[in-house]
Amino acid sequence: MTRPARARINLTALQHNFNRIRETAPASQVMAIIKANAYGHGLITIARGLTQANAFGVASLDEAITLREAGYDRRIVLLEGPFAATELHLVSGYCLDVVIHCSEQVRMLEESHLRRPLNVWLKVDTGMHRLGFEGAEIAGMVQRLDASGCLGELRFMSHLACADDTADDYTRQQLEVFDDSLQVLTGERSLANSAAVLAWPDTHYDWVRPGIMLYGSSPLLGSTAADLDLQPVMTLESALISVRSYPQGARVGYGSDWVCPESMPVGIAAIGYGDGYPRHAPSGMPVLVNGRRAQIIGRVSMDMICIDLRGHPQTAVGDTVTLWGEGLPVEEVAEKAGTIAYELLCRVNHRVQFMSTG
Repeated sequence: MTRPARARINLTALQHNFNRIRETAPASQVMAIIKANAYGHGLITIARGLTQANAFGVASLDEAITLREAGYDRRIVLLEGPFAATELHLVSGYCLDVVIHCSEQVRMLEESHLRRPLNVWLKVDTGMHRLGFEGAEIAGMVQRLDASGCLGELRFMSHLACADDTADDYTRQQLEVFDDSLQVLTGERSLANSAAVLAWPDTHYDWVRPGIMLYGSSPLLGSTAADLDLQPVMTLESALISVRSYPQGARVGYGSDWVCPESMPVGIAAIGYGDGYPRHAPSGMPVLVNGRRAQIIGRVSMDMICIDLRGHPQTAVGDTVTLWGEGLPVEEVAEKAGTIAYELLCRVNHRVQFMSTG
């Protein structure tokens, strides 16, 4: 018998979420962000489910090559560009686009001798102050790229710091900086992440770059996925491997952190931090047992969690335990764990069986 921890990847939900993007930004092309193993959902599985995407955005050359060698011939964009000059011949050979965000990367292109020019997305720092060129630097960088002989198509992009907060005017300020920085330059533009796709239509431009909303989690503060008509793509499940009754005062789990307040049933589910479930999840973290709410008790172990089964009288070994997904939003679980949905999804690892449906 295989270990029951599994992640069900619902490709019908993925297509639904993609259609929401098309409905919300109908005039924009869509660069689907599938970096970090498609936010933990499986790079190739998600790529296969996004047949209508105009491009894929990834973080590393390894991810891009995996997609190319799996047969994907559409535009693939390296979102952090080349990390070393030695990558450029592979970037060119695999026909990849690169984001250029610093003068060192421009120098790499100037000093390279490529058979095929590269399509470049020049990154503008509009106020996030993480990557990109200041507005006053942009024209000079364009000139250097033009003179390098390695420039194919040129596009412009930036990234938003506070788009998830619709009450914060900083997004509007970044939009103005973006426009001011590029007012005398021509080329397609991209600014909108998932939050901006939904909440800031003026940022849509030629390309939108949705990430977390593709996977059915809300990118907006104060809004749930259901509020935004998004459907969870990953449902993380396991099963009960033990159900036992313990008396009042019995201690449960490592450190004896949790003490039974009365005689009660306790279930053990086969999943833990060794699978990517958050070790710091507190007692009271919600789970579903056979589709009904329960909560974990005690510390999360490497391979197991303990569940309070009071109110679940018919529960038995083999019953399904849902950690997040259908019926239990991942953002709710993340909030209880003191983190964000992105982290929970990305941490699910190879010990979990992945299966796609739809």
